[in-house]
Amino acid sequence: MELKPQRTIIILAIIAAALGFFVDAYDLLLYNIVRNESLLGIGLSGEQLLSVGIDLLNAQLFGMLLGGIVWGILGDIHGRRSVLFGSIIFYSIATLINGFAASVPVYAVCRFIAGFGLAGELGAGVTLVSELMSKENRGYGTMIVAAVGVLGVVAASLIGNAFPWRTAYFIGGGLGLLLLLLRLGVHESLMFEKSRAVSVSRGNFLLLFTSINRFKKYAYLILVAMPIWYAIGILITFSPEIGLALGLSEVPKAGTAILLYYLALTFGDLTNGFLSQMFRSRKKIIAVFMLLTAVFYIGYFMVGGGSLFMFYCFCFLIGWSSGYWAVFVTVSAEQFGTNLRATVAVTAPNFVRGLTVVLTMAFKILKTPLGDVPSAALIGAITILIAFVALSQLEETFGKDLDYFEQV
Repeated sequence: MELKPQRTIIILAIIAAALGFFVDAYDLLLYNIVRNESLLGIGLSGEQLLSVGIDLLNAQLFGMLLGGIVWGILGDIHGRRSVLFGSIIFYSIATLINGFAASVPVYAVCRFIAGFGLAGELGAGVTLVSELMSKENRGYGTMIVAAVGVLGVVAASLIGNAFPWRTAYFIGGGLGLLLLLLRLGVHESLMFEKSRAVSVSRGNFLLLFTSINRFKKYAYLILVAMPIWYAIGILITFSPEIGLALGLSEVPKAGTAILLYYLALTFGDLTNGFLSQMFRSRKKIIAVFMLLTAVFYIGYFMVGGGSLFMFYCFCFLIGWSSGYWAVFVTVSAEQFGTNLRATVAVTAPNFVRGLTVVLTMAFKILKTPLGDVPSAALIGAITILIAFVALSQLEETFGKDLDYFEQV
């Protein structure tokens, strides 16, 4: 009789995390799909579509960076469940207002607040699932979260292409409010509840910097995932500009490239989750997929300009090989104790997203003297090399017991 309630609690937590990833994927994909249409709709044109598009993306990423810190700390102080409620409220309101935006400043503020809200979704959800499930099987929970995430990609693609951009944002806000109602039955993790009764510092972000070992481990985590967001932030988001520079006679559609990438990314998450469980290793599977990502980067630049079909094929392949995002978030949750787990699992993914600003700014600066293709290729080579070095420094966390605390 005791197993059934616990199983129900786990199922509800997985649903909450999965739908959070759904909304996360929907919003990130939707902005990229409606970027040009929405900017044209508020009176911009020509080169402004690219430059302002980058600025708005950066506003969203800055929001995620700040939100990651805030929600991560709150997740370790007040609980994982509280973050799942607070984050979706911010996102829903900002996205609804985004549908009324008539100027760049308003659009930017909405993207910032939406990013701030979304920052807590995946990390808090994965932390909750990881703490509720057994150490041997929690990777399967990540697989389910990733599987539902693909529906967010499909929904954003269908809605973004079928409806006016303002309506698409209204629908996104409405989905967030529905998700808020569905989370009423979610329970807090017992590991977190136990931490309330222990005299230990919880959600102290500075603890990550007071120990050289903790700081290095945290930095390595962030650097491992940078190739994923290099691909999203540069190769895919600006695929029309890069495709044209590669010599394609027909300019790639950003919406198509984004859809292919995200669909493949989610299938890659499923593949990574399954293989990490089968081979009982997170590090080895991530290393294999990072190597494949490097190979597909080369194909993107060397072969992608041959035809539009080949270009789209490499967008898909890069998405699949980059699909260690959900496993990366799981590894982030597994690296640290209960009193810092949400802080790390929420902040690390959002620092990755936030640091994409550095990559897009570098691309913006270098593309004038070097050109679109050489500058993008150079940034990609540096990013993947650093990621390999960082991965080599992380510990294997498959099957690790998570019931412990980080000491001051």
